[in-house]
Amino acid sequence: MKILALDTSTELCSVALWNDGPASERGALVGQGHSEHLFPMIAAVLAEAGAGFGHLDAIAFGAGPGSFTGLRIACGVAQGIGFAAGLPLLPIGTLAALAHGTPGAAIVAALDARMGEIYLGTYRRRGQDVEETLAPGVWHPQHLPDLPPGRHVGVGSGFAAYAEDFVMRYGVAIESTSPASLPHARDVAALAAVRLPVTGGMPAQVAGPLYVRDKVAMTVAERKALKR
Repeated sequence: MKILALDTSTELCSVALWNDGPASERGALVGQGHSEHLFPMIAAVLAEAGAGFGHLDAIAFGAGPGSFTGLRIACGVAQGIGFAAGLPLLPIGTLAALAHGTPGAAIVAALDARMGEIYLGTYRRRGQDVEETLAPGVWHPQHLPDLPPGRHVGVGSGFAAYAEDFVMRYGVAIESTSPASLPHARDVAALAAVRLPVTGGMPAQVAGPLYVRDKVAMTVAERKALKR
């Protein structure tokens, strides 16, 4: 089973190839330069495996939440390859990918959503997959949701941006955190490999990003209020 996975949901641009197991990957912090770096990364991982689009079984991409522009880039590139090669697509949640790459049975995945907000979801490990226990949502750092019962491990840039708010809200319910972690295509690929035999993926024209939030930017008044 060969799956090409892409993630451009944050400042980290990453690509991975699953070839009956982890085969090849690329990743770099590119800021907003995803369009410039994504295709060379795709070419590199395919070349390492001696594969082309015609050898693939599916395309997976980090569907969100994350940067609106980044989500559209990954989805658009995945759709283009899917249409051209006749391949199914697997949209994989970026918070689920974060959780998959984090040791622990119960995980809180949180990304800095900018605009004074946090993308957050919780997951429980189920074999090689992760199961949502709290669906991804967008939260104000001073109004974070209740966690499912039990101790959790935290992961993601949300913990770096709002460390004090997490401590005040959850205390010891979150045992440790990996605040520097960002979603990576290798975890998108690993989750897609588990799910493809079950779901079969979806047609390219049906796949889309998971924005969670429908607001791209704040008004001038909102930015002033946030500074205050």
